[in-house]
Amino acid sequence: MKILVCISNVPDTTSKINFTDGDTKFDTNGVQFVINPNDEFGLTRAMWFKEKQGATVHIATVGEASVEPTMRKALAIGADEAIRINAVPTDGFFVAEQLANIIKDGAYDLIIAGRESIDYNGGMVPGILATLLGMNFVNTCISLEVEGTTATAIREIDGGKETVQTSLPLVIGGQKGLVQESDLKIPNMRGIMMARKKTLTVIEPVDATVATKDVKFDKPVAKGSVKLVNSTEELVQLLHNEAKVI
Repeated sequence: MKILVCISNVPDTTSKINFTDGDTKFDTNGVQFVINPNDEFGLTRAMWFKEKQGATVHIATVGEASVEPTMRKALAIGADEAIRINAVPTDGFFVAEQLANIIKDGAYDLIIAGRESIDYNGGMVPGILATLLGMNFVNTCISLEVEGTTATAIREIDGGKETVQTSLPLVIGGQKGLVQESDLKIPNMRGIMMARKKTLTVIEPVDATVATKDVKFDKPVAKGSVKLVNSTEELVQLLHNEAKVI
């Protein structure tokens, strides 16, 4: 089985976020970037297929040279090869078309992507990718088993879970639950040294659709002051007269 894991390079959630050019561009200065958490769950599941079933695991990222440290971390975790598409990931449509181009030529059986990245939370890429490729698609996937060309997946739905069975080739949008957080792999020294010798191929982008653009970013409204109360009666009065919620 040949697997491609799509990796997004995203800001660490502890980073302080700022914008420039009149709040129209994200300021990357001083920001630490990491593997998108949903993608990391998918990469760990791919490593399980490699260890248990002898799968070959490639990773792919759309980004400029600054994303390569994140890709090297994925290689250190155990991926066999990496492909960087040398372009700024402007929007989900553009990213999906770039990934589809390399998947068509790669003869991949399973495409694992995170259901969404934690920076823009668009949640578009896996579904668009499956449509472009004409492949089966399972989103919000929290469990995946493959036997031969048959895949059995469990996905989250409103109010519960759904078990589905489909065939390869397959695109999934994975998330937490695909593996447990305790199963996530931390690169060791041997893995880091081996990653330096693994193939990281850079290819130029193809002409593709950029269907959206960022107009302006707004930060969340700052939290207001806190008022302490001494009794239930005072709390009820404030909720009724000031907050007007009861």
